[in-house]
Amino acid sequence: MIKGKIVLAILFFSTISFAQTTNSSPYSLFGIGEQARLKSVEEIGMGLMGGALDSEYQLSFTNPASYGSLQWTTYVFSGGNRTNVVNDGEQSQTSSAAALSYIALGIPIRGNQGLVMGLQLNTAVGYGLSDQTFDEEGELIEVDRYSGNGGTNRVFLGYGYKFPFDLSLGLEAAYIFGSIDNNVVNRREGVQLATHHRTDSNVRGSKIKLGAHYAPNITDRIKLKLGIAGELDYELTEEGDETVFSTVNIDDGVLRPIDTLYNDDFKATISAPLKTTISAGIGENNKWFIGAEYAFQNPLSFEGGVYDDIDFYRYESFSNISVGGFYLPKINSINSYFERITYRAGFHYQKSGLVINNTEIDEYGISFGLSLPIGLKLSNVNFGFEMGKRGTTDNNLIEENFYNFRLSLSLNDKWFRKQKIF
Repeated sequence: MIKGKIVLAILFFSTISFAQTTNSSPYSLFGIGEQARLKSVEEIGMGLMGGALDSEYQLSFTNPASYGSLQWTTYVFSGGNRTNVVNDGEQSQTSSAAALSYIALGIPIRGNQGLVMGLQLNTAVGYGLSDQTFDEEGELIEVDRYSGNGGTNRVFLGYGYKFPFDLSLGLEAAYIFGSIDNNVVNRREGVQLATHHRTDSNVRGSKIKLGAHYAPNITDRIKLKLGIAGELDYELTEEGDETVFSTVNIDDGVLRPIDTLYNDDFKATISAPLKTTISAGIGENNKWFIGAEYAFQNPLSFEGGVYDDIDFYRYESFSNISVGGFYLPKINSINSYFERITYRAGFHYQKSGLVINNTEIDEYGISFGLSLPIGLKLSNVNFGFEMGKRGTTDNNLIEENFYNFRLSLSLNDKWFRKQKIF
């Protein structure tokens, strides 16, 4: 019965109030949470497009082949603030939270190789939902509260090699880890005890990404840039405890357990098939670029999870289309600071693959970005702003409007330089 309440939480058959508790989404209830942007702030500012990019002093996480172009040791640190406005068709509520996105270090090797390591947010779980049931006279008779928090991170190590004939190849290995806590509390008027259903789990696994980048000259200054990256098939293991216990029926935000009604371990497997990202664009190095990107993946599959027997949601194929670019007036200008600012813009449309009540949860958004140089060096403070919509109020679901502000600090230096004696 308690599992069946999850259906009501998402289908919203009665009056709903909701509030997010972390930098995530009501849709993060599913799977191991909402997928984070595995992109740099610079890539996000161009509509999530980055697989065709390479740079001497900036990191792009989409394609590990781009690491072979690094000429400067690069350290990046990024965080952001997410504001969500969620609407069920009758009422809306706004929440906002900040979180760390990634830290990474890129090291050039011998002028045609690059090594990049870092820690990055992978998925996020953070939701708070309330399902209220009233009788014919309008009296409240039952309340179900749903909440979850946690998520996963990934630590990664990537390597890229650039050949003399405009071709680069790359490899990245990542280890994913984290913990997730989901709760459902059922309270009924006139009943002494309430019921609390809780799952507490740990997620572990690893994956490999391969990449290739080709950038031949079209003219003396303009290059055609092509990129392809593939995340190979991988599996994640989720292990945890499922517990149902009774608690005092006082809705004051404090749970007072009385007795354990059910407790058992569970082990689930999340299988992800090959994910392919294809990118193409044209541009002039350190001047301008415009390109497009298409990513696609067959459906995810889950086996052995607590909610495997619930059939109101499923996963279908994922896809994302991005278009974006940047413009840098004059990278080495000494007369105008504004000429050394990089301007970015783009948009994306995404089919998340999540289907609830036979309704696809799609997303679209636009984004903008700026890179402000620090002094006369290549180091930058990067700003990104993203706004868009996810989901729909059709079929008793939730529409989510999001506004994401992102900030990163990119510091560049030359390491391992030989001293010169004049």
